[in-house]
Amino acid sequence: MGTLINAALIVLGGIIGLIFKKAVSKQMEQSIHKATGIAVLIIGICGVLSAMLKANPDGSIASSGELILVISLVVGTFLGEALKLDDRLNRGCKWVENKFKMSGFAAGFIASTMIYCVGAMAIVGSINDGLLGDSSTLVIKGILDGVTSVVLAASLGYGVLFSAVPILIYQGAITLLAGQLEKVLVGDLLNNICMVGYALVMCIGVNFLYNGDKKIKTVNMLPSLLVPVVYAVILRVVG
Repeated sequence: MGTLINAALIVLGGIIGLIFKKAVSKQMEQSIHKATGIAVLIIGICGVLSAMLKANPDGSIASSGELILVISLVVGTFLGEALKLDDRLNRGCKWVENKFKMSGFAAGFIASTMIYCVGAMAIVGSINDGLLGDSSTLVIKGILDGVTSVVLAASLGYGVLFSAVPILIYQGAITLLAGQLEKVLVGDLLNNICMVGYALVMCIGVNFLYNGDKKIKTVNMLPSLLVPVVYAVILRVVG
């Protein structure tokens, strides 16, 4: 139920955002777009720092994960560029835009999907929902996502509503496989996945602020999320 509620709140927030979109001028829409970019960038920075920084018993701050972050982003981006993930996904989204006459579908769908799917709440909440029937974390996440979708839909349009579909698939799969993933997606692995994920959210924030053609192809960076998993497997085999 947690994932269903999460997806429903995204759709509801998106509908409210679309209503606001029709009521604002083009100049105001551009201002909202940039304000959204700043907010998304700050969310990404906070997420990365929360994953990297830890307080020592003596009160000092220690950082970790810098190397795995660099390796993940570089290797993941290399794989994404080689597979042309961004081009493939954009072609599919453009087909939807042309077929159903929904301008800007690609930008809204891609940006909102990546924002909603990264983070510990999506993973931990789905596992708790599957194992314990406790959907409280996903309900809280759904409220946050719903509020975010109001702003995103007001700026990016219909694509935000359709990001509920990947949420259903992604979080639903984790919930169904919770028994197998409970002891795997914990500790350093979960921390590293979230760290890399929030780095991608930072890239989305930068794209919101940048109006040129040379935006960061965040979809090509998605394989970066798999690098911490491979790294954890290697450590387990070697250890």
